[in-house]
Amino acid sequence: MDSFDYVIVGAGSAGSVLANRLSEDGTVTVCVLEAGPRDWHPFIHIPAGFMYTLVDPKVNWLYSAEASEWTGGRRIAAPRGKTLGGSSSINGHIYNRGQRLDFDGWAQRGNRGWGYADVLPYFRRSERRIAHEVDDTFRGREGQMPITDLEWRDPLCEAFIEGAVEMGIPLNRDYNGAQQAGVNYVQRIIRNGRRVSAARGYLHPAMKRPNLTVRTNAHATSIVLEGKKAVGVRYRKGGRNGPEIEVRARREVILSGGSVNSPQLLQLSGIGPAPLLQSLGIAVQHELPGVGENLRDHYAPRFVARVKNAETINEKSHGLKLAGEVMKYFVSRKGILALNPTLIYVFWKSDEHIDNYDLQLTFTPASYKEGVQSKLDDFPGMTIASWQQRPDSVGYVRAKSADPFVHPIIQPNYLAAESDRRVLLAGMKLARRLLASRPLSKYYDREEFPGSQAQSDEDLLTAAKQRGTTTFHLMGTCRMAPDSDPTAVVDDQLRVRGIDGLRVVDASIMPTMPSANLNASVLMIAEKASDMIRGKQALDPVILAD
Repeated sequence: MDSFDYVIVGAGSAGSVLANRLSEDGTVTVCVLEAGPRDWHPFIHIPAGFMYTLVDPKVNWLYSAEASEWTGGRRIAAPRGKTLGGSSSINGHIYNRGQRLDFDGWAQRGNRGWGYADVLPYFRRSERRIAHEVDDTFRGREGQMPITDLEWRDPLCEAFIEGAVEMGIPLNRDYNGAQQAGVNYVQRIIRNGRRVSAARGYLHPAMKRPNLTVRTNAHATSIVLEGKKAVGVRYRKGGRNGPEIEVRARREVILSGGSVNSPQLLQLSGIGPAPLLQSLGIAVQHELPGVGENLRDHYAPRFVARVKNAETINEKSHGLKLAGEVMKYFVSRKGILALNPTLIYVFWKSDEHIDNYDLQLTFTPASYKEGVQSKLDDFPGMTIASWQQRPDSVGYVRAKSADPFVHPIIQPNYLAAESDRRVLLAGMKLARRLLASRPLSKYYDREEFPGSQAQSDEDLLTAAKQRGTTTFHLMGTCRMAPDSDPTAVVDDQLRVRGIDGLRVVDASIMPTMPSANLNASVLMIAEKASDMIRGKQALDPVILAD
């Protein structure tokens, strides 16, 4: 039986950061267990390859959420990365941190050391901002993850930005800087036309160290407990029928499987809500009611318009034009294969009379069949999506079986909260106004979905039911909170409450949803956690003027 100081379950964004930072100390040994294969798949590294990795079982868990009222009875896909780099190897490459109030809200809920001033140094430590002008107060220059601006320029995108500015939404040159509000091209984790996953940025460089062991195709099945202490992990090598192997942790077991796999593994190990575990025939080792609860995700309906007088990505993705784009990419690392799913980001508010930027919108000069970002439409199209930044609707992840190879139940309860529906309606109406802006008028042919006949609030909510989809931002299922919170799973040191030697470090620990895509915050969380685990003093807070 092998033994290491630290055993990390999951080689996604958080696991890759932890593997790198913990193995910096040459006196300790680190083992990383990843259920998927090595990240050799070529579509991982080509930015537009997301269209394939989103549906490829070789690198994707291919989870799906349960149907609900506000999805119109549809099951919504919930893709999660299953390879080195995890979801950072299949996502849309976007770098978006969120707002100050998000993290100040974490601290105000009793999570010491998680305010914006505390986490900003870890955002900076993770990134290498590549730009002509860098505000060193907010941005980092020397981190593992290169953050670049989208260089693509397109008449539709330029017209969209011009229209947003005419409507009073300011151009924001850095939405990850002093203020998030405004409109601009996306910032992304792509360098020289290639995706930089957390595996490329953190894990692969660390794998040259003799004290780091990475085991792929290693599906964790349970945490090994001795009383109330985690001492190791059992896993199956190569799948359900592979040999069961146990690896021991002298210091800590760290779960970095993400918001689906981390709570499921805790539940399979007897840590979680007692009624659920008993119903599955799992012996209760430690009752912790919050495990798997507090699930949140962003839910986005998309408006699609037909385009005239301009060429969109849809036409460039077929026949000889696609062949030309493929050649262009391999010669220059440019063209549509170097693009991410969305090209423009807007951060704005649902009510002009409030100072609360609670909407996120995205625009791209392309459109997708049935709103799913894995197959382009056959006609010239453009798409704008909108969502509630900080959703109030709460769901859960619950093991469906004691069998670790059975997918868990994922129920986000999209739009269950009336407040989410109210903000979403404001976002949909803003999206429609943006598509109808004066600068876009020469390219705007007609609204394809939901169509001009959909005018009432009821019509728009029906459209959201018909085609709304996830934005892939599942979080919160191992919530960080004080003891007084009945949903608390980890404390503010990310230690699982009541179990020694066990932490969770990934998006599942987030107390509330950041106003953002999640990958940037997960990198930050893991950077901060690595100092906690190593017993290092936290980086000095950044004191900002109000």
